[in-house]
Amino acid sequence: MDTNLTLLTEMRNEQSENLHEFSTFEIIQLMNEEDKKVAFVVEKALPQISIAVSKMVEVIENGGKIVYFGAGTSGRLGVLDASECPPTFGVSPELFKGIIAGGDEALRNAIENAEDNVEAGKQDVQLHVTEKDLVVGIASSGYTPYVLGAVEFAKERGIPTIGISCNESTKLSSLVDIAIELPVGPEVVTGSTRLKAGTAQKMVLNMLSTATMIRTGKVYKNLMINVQATNQKLKNRSIRIIQEITGTDEQTAKKTSEHAKGDTRVAILMLLFQVDYITAKQTIDKHNDNFVKAFNELKEKTVKINFD
Repeated sequence: MDTNLTLLTEMRNEQSENLHEFSTFEIIQLMNEEDKKVAFVVEKALPQISIAVSKMVEVIENGGKIVYFGAGTSGRLGVLDASECPPTFGVSPELFKGIIAGGDEALRNAIENAEDNVEAGKQDVQLHVTEKDLVVGIASSGYTPYVLGAVEFAKERGIPTIGISCNESTKLSSLVDIAIELPVGPEVVTGSTRLKAGTAQKMVLNMLSTATMIRTGKVYKNLMINVQATNQKLKNRSIRIIQEITGTDEQTAKKTSEHAKGDTRVAILMLLFQVDYITAKQTIDKHNDNFVKAFNELKEKTVKINFD
């Protein structure tokens, strides 16, 4: 990175000039005031975020996956978002992957010079990404060598790319197909981009993965119909979802869930359209696990039968 660059993320915040003299309440009050600015910055990036979601949906519907690349806080946020998609949306752990500079050890410990390794970024793309996939580079500065290496290597192979940074007109933005810039300004503690910058990145990652999952039929109404019932809390949630959508009683919901082998989506279709397990499951499989498309197909068939 050019050391002559003046990055917003590295500038000093005038409001926190004498931070060491602040009372505890004054410190957290200032942090709260600064955090309030983040949502407005993200709002300005909504058009780019929307374009990014559309591209991610296209990639997934064509059999590809989403791979996040980042270093430090940015890398940890990518790994976090990817790891939360399977339990929330019932998708394969391979659909969203988070790769951090320095490997999994870097999730807990800072790995010296990992973010400066351009070649490691390229190698990680070679290891984890195919031409059917999409790469998301996450870098607060927009100049992290590891992330730039990953994005450049992806671009050379015609792999679509998205960049998330917290400065304007960055190197990352110039390289990617879709640039999401979040200029949240100087941090309360100078250069500590785990604060506002990290919050902005987390908000955008939430939007990207959640909106993509909704658009690929992993949510019906506002319910997590793909939830994986891996503990009692989630099993109870699954039964409640079946009840809410079908209007059935708890006993029937539980019994149908058992017949559906614990698959909330299948149980819902079985109850709503009076079909057996195989029909419901095959319809979902036919539509690439898109519940909404499966629902609409069975609804059309039911209407046609009733009309005839």
